[in-house]
Amino acid sequence: AEQGSEHPLASAIIHAAENKKLPLTVPKNFQAASGFGLSAEISGTQVLIGNRSWMEKNEINAQEVTAYAQSLAAEGKTPMYVAQNGQICGIIAVADTIKKTSRAAIEALQKLNLKMIMLTGDHEATAEAIAAQVGITEVRSQVRPEEKGNIVAELSHKGKIAMVGDGINDAPALATADVGIAIGSGTDVAVESADIVLMHDDLMDVARAITLSHAVIRNIKQNLFWAFGYNVV
Repeated sequence: AEQGSEHPLASAIIHAAENKKLPLTVPKNFQAASGFGLSAEISGTQVLIGNRSWMEKNEINAQEVTAYAQSLAAEGKTPMYVAQNGQICGIIAVADTIKKTSRAAIEALQKLNLKMIMLTGDHEATAEAIAAQVGITEVRSQVRPEEKGNIVAELSHKGKIAMVGDGINDAPALATADVGIAIGSGTDVAVESADIVLMHDDLMDVARAITLSHAVIRNIKQNLFWAFGYNVV
């Protein structure tokens, strides 16, 4: 079912299936519900994959696996509920592994006197676990794509906002922010919505881009000052 999705979690699941050499059937009637999950038909069977809200929206009782899902989320994993023909049948857990440079990148941005906020559609426990690993103290979890843009607009009243993202879900927020920064390996929609596109899949480049921008502005001001002084003389 995930073969029809462009979401990073879908890529992880497909990659794992290929490594296990599982047979993949092309899904029919694929539909993605942004911020919730997806539905597809596999060999005549209706399959739903997504978060808890997606199950509730489709009136599927997931109570029997709730405790297990919560334990996975507490470990920093994203639990994805799987239902078949209206019945819950399992959970796929995907771990958002932290890159070696991510914590250093957050520290570098904090040294630039920037306030860091994590916006994610993940479960609260998962988001908190990831944020703790990289040193982010403010987290807003279970945020839908359209809500990300609204939150960015709300925060813009307090100062200039830069948004960093790589997925389809981040596009509205990237377009709303004063400066949208897309990870180069992200989706086409994210790249097109951003003002800056990073060449590498590394958050450290965000700090480098901001430092470089400060240096450029400083040089422009210096050049204007000397040019003005020269013209006065």
